Amino acid sequence: MASPELAAAIEAAQAAATLIRSLYRQKLAVRIKADASPVTEADERAEELIRTILHRHFPSYGFYGEEGGAHRMGAESLWLVDPIDGTKSFVRDTPFFATQIALMRAGELVLGVSSAPAYQEFAWAEAGGGAFLNDERVRVSTVSDLTAAFLSTGNLKTLTLDARWGRLGALIGNVARIRGYGDFVHYHLLARGALEGVIETNVNILDIAALAVIVREAGGTFTDLKGAAVGLKTTSVLASNGALHAALLNALTP
Repeated sequence: MASPELAAAIEAAQAAATLIRSLYRQKLAVRIKADASPVTEADERAEELIRTILHRHFPSYGFYGEEGGAHRMGAESLWLVDPIDGTKSFVRDTPFFATQIALMRAGELVLGVSSAPAYQEFAWAEAGGGAFLNDERVRVSTVSDLTAAFLSTGNLKTLTLDARWGRLGALIGNVARIRGYGDFVHYHLLARGALEGVIETNVNILDIAALAVIVREAGGTFTDLKGAAVGLKTTSVLASNGALHAALLNALTP
C-alpha cells in the first residue's frame, strides 16, 4: 500500500499531466532563463499546481522546484520537483518530457514519481516497495557481461572535456549496443530491463531524483560518474542494472 506521501505525489503528478496535455503543441511563448534553459507557461503552471497539492497534504515539508525556487530547504522532508523535465523537447513537440516528483527525507531519497503524459508512461517507487511502470512491477535485467550490454547516453557535452571521453569511446567498442534516449526515457527502459546502463552529465538533482528511486527499487544501482551517492549537488549519472555497475565505473574511471 502506498504511503500518504506517495499517494500525494501521484495525485500531484496526475493533475499536472492533465494540465500539460492541454497545453502541449499549443505554441506557447518561450522565455529563456538566466541559465539559458527555456521555460513556458506549462512549466510554471504545472509546478504551482504540484506545489499547491503537496502543500495541502504536507504543509510542513520543504519544496525545491525547478521554476519556483527553494522553500524551507532545511526541513527534514523536502519535495524535489521538475514540472517538465525536457522543456526543450516539449517546445519542439517531441514527447520526451516528464514531470519528476521526489521526496528526500533526512538527505535520503525515499520516493519518486515520473510521469510522461505525451509518452504515456507513469512510473513510481517508494523505498522498500519496489518499482512500478504503468501499474506493472518492473525489474532491471540480469545481464552481467559487458559484451551483451545495451547502454544509453544523455548529455555528454561536459564529458568531452575530460579524460573520461576517451574511456567512453573504448567502452562503447566493448558493448552490444549504444543509444542516446535521454531524459526520463532511458531510466524507464533501465528499470524495466530493456537496457543495462545509463551515462549522463550536465544534470541536476531535480532531473534525476525520482528516477534514482525508481531504478534503485527496480533492483538497479544509481550513482554519479565517480561512484558517489546521489545528492543535491549531483551533476552526473552512472545508472545500471547493478550487476554491471562496478565494470562500468572501472571502465570510465581515468
